[in-house]
Amino acid sequence: MVLLAAAVCTKAGKAIVSRQFVEMTRTRIEGLLAAFPKLMNTGKQHTFVETDSVRYVYQPLEKLYMVLITTKNSNILEDLETLRLFSRVIPEYCRVLEESEISEHCFDLIFAFDEIVALGYRENVNLAQIRTFTEMDSHEEKVFRAVRETQEREAKAEMRRKAKELQQARRDAERSGKKVPAFGGFGSGGMTSVSSGSIITDTIVEPEKPKITPAPVRPSGPSKALKLGAKGKEVDNFVDKLKSEGETIMPSSGKRGSDVSKALPPPVNVESVHLRVEEKITLTCGRDGGLQNMEVLGLVTLRVTDDKNGRIRLIINNNDNKGLQLQTHPNVDKKLFTADSVIGLKNPEKSFPLNNDVGVLKWRLQTTDESLIPLTINCWPSESGTGCDVNIEYELQEESLELNDVVISIPVPSGVGAPVIGDLDGEYKHDSRRNVLEWCLPVIDANNKTGSLEFSIAGQPNDFFPINLSFVSKRNYCDIQVTKVTHVDGDGSVRFSSETSFLVDKYEIL
Repeated sequence: MVLLAAAVCTKAGKAIVSRQFVEMTRTRIEGLLAAFPKLMNTGKQHTFVETDSVRYVYQPLEKLYMVLITTKNSNILEDLETLRLFSRVIPEYCRVLEESEISEHCFDLIFAFDEIVALGYRENVNLAQIRTFTEMDSHEEKVFRAVRETQEREAKAEMRRKAKELQQARRDAERSGKKVPAFGGFGSGGMTSVSSGSIITDTIVEPEKPKITPAPVRPSGPSKALKLGAKGKEVDNFVDKLKSEGETIMPSSGKRGSDVSKALPPPVNVESVHLRVEEKITLTCGRDGGLQNMEVLGLVTLRVTDDKNGRIRLIINNNDNKGLQLQTHPNVDKKLFTADSVIGLKNPEKSFPLNNDVGVLKWRLQTTDESLIPLTINCWPSESGTGCDVNIEYELQEESLELNDVVISIPVPSGVGAPVIGDLDGEYKHDSRRNVLEWCLPVIDANNKTGSLEFSIAGQPNDFFPINLSFVSKRNYCDIQVTKVTHVDGDGSVRFSSETSFLVDKYEIL
């Protein structure tokens, strides 16, 4: 088999990336690829066409073609096998099979093509070996870097130790009233072997003029040399100065930003009586089925900003049939709530606190009933000759829910490259630093209650667990809502606003 070139081209014959394995001019390869679409017969399902001089073996890739140009006396079966390997390599580096994506990763593809074919002949390699070769992971380089970092740390530690010794010697000399000796390499070390005392004295006194030279190793001195971390102190001083001038400085916090990103945006029109219904779920499930633990915690929070609406009652509509446990605030009339599902204060003459978030009702559901799992995840990793074929599917069991921003995080082995994605509902993202494949779905509801993801990667079945899940929802899991707010006197209705959120605290498949 003699393979002349491998190329990815458009349906019009425009070359996006091409690798020639024998000597061939650019004009020649562009002419061969331009003639390729004209030779295909649309009504036939052949995967090759021939001319008087060459053979085209091709495979459609959505709007593109993967084309191998070979000699006519090559083995067509080997050509087809090589073509399949080329077609599997492209998704390794390109998330979508589009012209812009191919152009962006053209050099990665060329390097991978060179591992498959050398001088026109097929190399005996598989996809996993190609990943390893193109990554160029060197154990010797890692050892060298580790040794160099260790040497740098030791040198810095020695430098700090010497600096402390010099600083201590200067302090001792200042306390005793003697002249401070200048420690440095100005020839004084060579003179210490001379027995004459006067020469030794001159050697100590002479370097007093360049007394500034030891200053870089004095942490407490005025010099800014070797003043590690000084930038942070300057920033702090600048911030303190701004505060003294009356400026308001907003502290930055990464943790706070991550919490805000998970929460749903508050409603735009907030009334003087505002209710927030929030639920959090903690779930642990086995990979072979069986719910180990599921806990849902709910809380109704009331905020009153107008003293005219302080003496109110909340009408609760509880349609839940899952067997949850309800608990009211100690100041709430429990008899009234038990009899009429109404939340009101024990003393009707009192008002709810103003401008404070007050939790008036909370509930807890703990179960091991698998039928109550809101979203089931089923993962089937099966070993193959080159690694593992993983099939993951989800199913929404609680069809009344609408889950947004769903992210299913699957751990993948490190150092084996990106997974090869097959069938996919939604989108995916491979984080090579954290060794996680994230399956992202914007919405899961009754119209989109099932979906699946298939991918292949080198590894063992245990490498793909635990699977973690996160989502947000504007509908709560337990069907508890505040339907009406009334005044204590007269039962007149009060306008109110509400927001509902259902969040994930922990959702794990072990």
